Amino acid sequence: MTKQAITKLIKQPESETFEKKPSLSDIGRMVEVVSSFANSKGGKILVGVSDKGKVIGVDISKNTVERLTDTIIDHTDPKIYPEISTITTDDKNLVLISVKPSSQKPHTANGRPFKRVGKNTKTMSQGEYESLLLEKNKDKMQFDAFECKGAKLTDIDKNKIKEFLARAKRERRLKMNQNLGVKETLTKLNLLVNNKLTNAAVLMFGKEPQRFLVQSEVRCAKFKGTVAVKPFIDMRVIEGTIDEQIDLAEKFIMNNIKKSAWLVPGQVKRSEKWEYPLDALREAVTNAICHRDYSSTSNVQVRILDDRIEVWNPGSLPEGWTVDTLKKKHESKPKNHLIAKLFFMVKNIEQWGTGTLEMIKETVKHGLPEPEFEDIGTSIVVTFRKYKLTEEVLKGLNQRQREAIEFLRLHKELTTSEYQEMINKPLVTARRDLLDLKKKKIIEYTGSLKTGYYRLVSK
Repeated sequence: MTKQAITKLIKQPESETFEKKPSLSDIGRMVEVVSSFANSKGGKILVGVSDKGKVIGVDISKNTVERLTDTIIDHTDPKIYPEISTITTDDKNLVLISVKPSSQKPHTANGRPFKRVGKNTKTMSQGEYESLLLEKNKDKMQFDAFECKGAKLTDIDKNKIKEFLARAKRERRLKMNQNLGVKETLTKLNLLVNNKLTNAAVLMFGKEPQRFLVQSEVRCAKFKGTVAVKPFIDMRVIEGTIDEQIDLAEKFIMNNIKKSAWLVPGQVKRSEKWEYPLDALREAVTNAICHRDYSSTSNVQVRILDDRIEVWNPGSLPEGWTVDTLKKKHESKPKNHLIAKLFFMVKNIEQWGTGTLEMIKETVKHGLPEPEFEDIGTSIVVTFRKYKLTEEVLKGLNQRQREAIEFLRLHKELTTSEYQEMINKPLVTARRDLLDLKKKKIIEYTGSLKTGYYRLVSK
């Protein structure tokens, strides 16, 4: 290190990542600072300089660095291996301890966890420490299998258990005595830990799950325009059990999207179709509720905008997966094993890793672009977009032409005679409508004049 760099380091004020110590005498406190750096953004300790920047120097023997390193390693857990070097300036010796931010946090020093707050080292709260532990071991520890703190058997709705068992018997031929008591049933379903309710038990059968797990709410909103900003056209915070939330979220979606209707040639009854595939949307909501990271304080969200619907799932993909994994054959890797098993028992999911493939299949079958999967770091977002035709283009069309587009999205092909029968108008009107759509490059004609048909332009 150059003399200029040493001078700059000595004059540097203490901060979240830098601290000065006058001597090596308070080694216990120094270990705490090291652990706080490892638990935060990393940092450096310069020993032999006062907090005012006065160079005092330290006595360095042959084994000073080795003893200091051993002390830090021996008194931290998981062990921290700092980089320690000596510096000489104006015939005085200094010690520089460099600590990198750790992927193994939280570390403890002398049995206690510390964090860095500004230029101070503070003891972590139990909640902060447990949160970091959970984050560190989230792939090994299942949140749904944890004890639900404060919840008692009286917080479980026995009628919901009976309804679940009846459905499981009907859907999966589950053989379980429906007359067992609450505790016995939950034991057989592996929903007790040390005779205490698990989070999965409360989420699935609780009278008021959000009293214990507020993050389990599902937030639904209908926005005006294509940007998710206020004001809301409609908004609802859905509570209740995770099983109930699926149906309630689906109802919210149905109340806030359109249904088209048209006459199909040769049929008396009008054909109806939602503008989005409900089965695919339900699958996306179910996946989000089942596989979300319940240790996150975020909620599952359903955002309905003018041109798309987004389903937000708090959490991340399994290690080694990318969004492309979701678009091809893959195994099932549930984040919450107990919840996944319960959902499987009532046919909410299949546990074959086919959920995202079904979403794609149903959406394309509906005549819409494939759903988009995005990993934004804190959530997985599934986006369902309307047909590529913009609302601006559709505004210039009459209702008959809009029905023709809906028909083509479902049936792929439409002849002039079929269209005339569908709209029950003169042939000249049918031809004029179709030629206008062709002129606007919305549809194209393929085949001969006698046997040809119209189809949507692929853009």
